[in-house]
Amino acid sequence: MGSIAGIVALEGRLKAEDKGLASSMLSELGHRGAKFSGSWSDGRVALACAGPEDGLSFPDHPFSSSDGSLRIAVEGQITNHLELRKSLKQGGAFSTKHCAETLMRLYQEEGIDCLRRTTGMFAFAIYDVKAGKVYAGRDHFGIRPLFWMRKNGRLYFGSQLKCFMELPEFRRSELDLEALFHYFSLAYIPGEFTPFKDVRELLNSHLIEIDLATGKDEIRPYYTIDHKPDPGMDENAAADGLRSRMEEALLRNIPETGPVGLTVSGGVDTSTLLMMYKKLTGGREIHTFSASMSDGSFDESRYQHFITKYAGSIHHEVKVGPNEIIDNLYRHVAFLDEPSGDGACIPFFLLSRAASEYAPVLLTGEGGDTVFKGYETFRAYKVRKYYRKLVPSALRQLVRKSVESLPVVYKKLSLEFMAKRFVQGCEMDTPQAHLYWRYTLRDFEKRGLMPLAADGVQPTDSLFAKLFYSLDYPDELNRISAVDFRYYLMGDMLLKNDRMLSSHGVDPRVPYLDRRLVEFANSVPTELKLKGMSGRYIQKKAVKDLLPAKIYRRKNMGLELAHSRWFHKEMLPLAQRYFSKESIEKTGFVDPTYVKTLWEEHVNRKIDHGRALWCLLTMLVWMELFVYSKDYKGLLGRQP
Repeated sequence: MGSIAGIVALEGRLKAEDKGLASSMLSELGHRGAKFSGSWSDGRVALACAGPEDGLSFPDHPFSSSDGSLRIAVEGQITNHLELRKSLKQGGAFSTKHCAETLMRLYQEEGIDCLRRTTGMFAFAIYDVKAGKVYAGRDHFGIRPLFWMRKNGRLYFGSQLKCFMELPEFRRSELDLEALFHYFSLAYIPGEFTPFKDVRELLNSHLIEIDLATGKDEIRPYYTIDHKPDPGMDENAAADGLRSRMEEALLRNIPETGPVGLTVSGGVDTSTLLMMYKKLTGGREIHTFSASMSDGSFDESRYQHFITKYAGSIHHEVKVGPNEIIDNLYRHVAFLDEPSGDGACIPFFLLSRAASEYAPVLLTGEGGDTVFKGYETFRAYKVRKYYRKLVPSALRQLVRKSVESLPVVYKKLSLEFMAKRFVQGCEMDTPQAHLYWRYTLRDFEKRGLMPLAADGVQPTDSLFAKLFYSLDYPDELNRISAVDFRYYLMGDMLLKNDRMLSSHGVDPRVPYLDRRLVEFANSVPTELKLKGMSGRYIQKKAVKDLLPAKIYRRKNMGLELAHSRWFHKEMLPLAQRYFSKESIEKTGFVDPTYVKTLWEEHVNRKIDHGRALWCLLTMLVWMELFVYSKDYKGLLGRQP
């Protein structure tokens, strides 16, 4: 964990005041680990980095080659860097155990293409003084963040959006309404978009290459995630290969010393990590952390209690109900930096606070659903194919009308909710249906909510469709998976994982997004991942000996909030304040009349708009903290 920032003069030279800006860009990111920090600059480039105290004999920040021709800043962990050291052609002792030194030596031998051999969670900057080149990039799957801004002959980059808030050139009042338009469909801001016009997010497995001689910069991928399966792979080879790579990935993410934690959902992914950890470490102590939800239909604590007791972990439980959500609404947004409608954000924020007392390194199951096609939307895709093939269109329309007349039920994944989404999405093309089964508001609804933003903005589903139809994979499920890797995983799941878990100084590790594991998993034939209607088939076969039947056979759920219910009572005062005409008009782009319609339809139980209202509430709180003021600053300190 840690943070990096940099400034590059594309034209001319840095001014005296510019040289201290790189350090000041990290001033609000102490929660990411700031027990060491350092900066360096010359006439064209300024670099800064900060991180936890890790006892790795790190004498120089950013790291420098012996002759001063290379400067490197790394945030996070290249988890296979010790293995990579053994493959170096040029010998010589290393002065530290830090992955920055490994990256420097790899770069010296192979150039920037060395990134293809790495795995882990990291963001980096490399200044090659002799070549006059600067590179800044992030890991293969976007586990660690990196943002950039080009202004007035300067290119700035940093680990979070907060890095840019104090820059003289940054305009926080200039919002990207297209990004917010997409947000109200997805409940997250997708791809390169950020809520600010000035700043873009660098995509996963991409880097920025800056040529100081010409002042030109180029953004390009250094790695491509392949989703083409090996048709000759049989079931046993697939299961054995997955098992060995899962074990290797987990071992690469376990620190040699010190306490280790694990978030536990009670599902297959985190239960596998727990049982595998116990087996591979010979029973080494581990702290587990889970969230117990106050609403019964959203609570998985019985499975969490079962697996943690079965494994013999030191378990810690966080209670999550409407009071905890209200109490932590502002603080969690202050750490997010951008709006997010993911209901798991505050539970993760609370888990981070609990974990910070016991385990500085926290393993998570993030990425497992994406890698192993565990989401219910994948099964819905298969059902949709049969439904459209076997049921005539006229009959499907009758079914749709009947289903749409069902009364609203405010339960997690209720039959009413799933049936309505399914029959409506069945009539769409594949990428549109995949989005629709997760959507918050449809495009025509967003045009009512944000009439000014809707002009000339491409439909949100076109983002999905453009990528989906550009891929040459014959299997549509693999194309859907590629879309999820690009948008849902990076924009939602990994944002939550990084911002919320790092909020209290915890270092999150994600073994399921080890590059070698993902590459092998993507080579497994699709029919072995989703066999019939059995999701995660080959994953479960690979770890069957580790898991008790109660966990092995259970249905996938996911962490969410009961905000649809809470808006009727516990969160009503918040709603009345933020959804008032005055509050909505202050945004300058949201229509108060349409918000009133959404609210009335929800409280009168005509349509469940709980998720849309939650997205709106978090956006309005975000604007209050980041756009109308800088009040987020007063909320960043740790609380017991």
